[in-house]
Amino acid sequence: MTDSPAADFRGDLDLALRLAEAADAQSLPRFDAADLEISRKADRSHVTDADLATERAIREILAEERPADGILGEEYGTEGDTHRQWIIDPIDGTANFLRGVPLWGTMIALAVDGVPQVGVVSMPALGRRWWAATGLGAWTGTAEAPRRLAVSAVADLDDASVSFQSIAQWADAGKLDALVALAARVWRDRAYGDIYSYMLLAEGRIDMVAEFGVKEYDIAAAVPIVREAGGRMTSFDGIETLSALSTLATNGVLHDAFLDLLHSSD
Repeated sequence: MTDSPAADFRGDLDLALRLAEAADAQSLPRFDAADLEISRKADRSHVTDADLATERAIREILAEERPADGILGEEYGTEGDTHRQWIIDPIDGTANFLRGVPLWGTMIALAVDGVPQVGVVSMPALGRRWWAATGLGAWTGTAEAPRRLAVSAVADLDDASVSFQSIAQWADAGKLDALVALAARVWRDRAYGDIYSYMLLAEGRIDMVAEFGVKEYDIAAAVPIVREAGGRMTSFDGIETLSALSTLATNGVLHDAFLDLLHSSD
């Protein structure tokens, strides 16, 4: 966490929102396009011309307006200082994007000394955007008509609704028994998937999100949004870090109970 005053991040948040506008202008016209160019990266994951163009657009603005800041992007890697670092996922949910499923979005975060302080998530195919900065609250809607976000007040696992992302993730992490125990305990389990799950958590629609195999750019923008909405976000082991390759996000009230439940099968 930081003890810097909230006003320190107001200008950064304004910039992040403008970056989201620039990103939407690149990504949305390419969504469901007949001539979308699709290739595979070294790790066999998909990348489209929209992923690349969207990240380039964001980097161009940052180079002009924040030349002293560093950047970590999914498609073009790391450059510059890591003290203040913009963390970018140009299209989170590329698999959805290339299949014409509208659950994808751009994630933009500013981390200071490794702690995300500003986060913006834009899902233009849904016409939705969420944003937050430390001390300034978490919001959705439009600049003209924002609505403040708050996580749920659900305090019993039996009443909880959760998103587990995918069975394959949990199986690959050796946590399939934990997933079965989770599903057996809570009221409702679904795999809403990708960044949308975290936004549902911040809106109070669900009470927990957990996943594995995540990189910094997969989760950084969600951290301030979940945190400022009153929730809590750690690794699967309860550590506040971006580099653990796992994440557990909750409404805060149930965080320790979820940790205990998920580790009861270890």
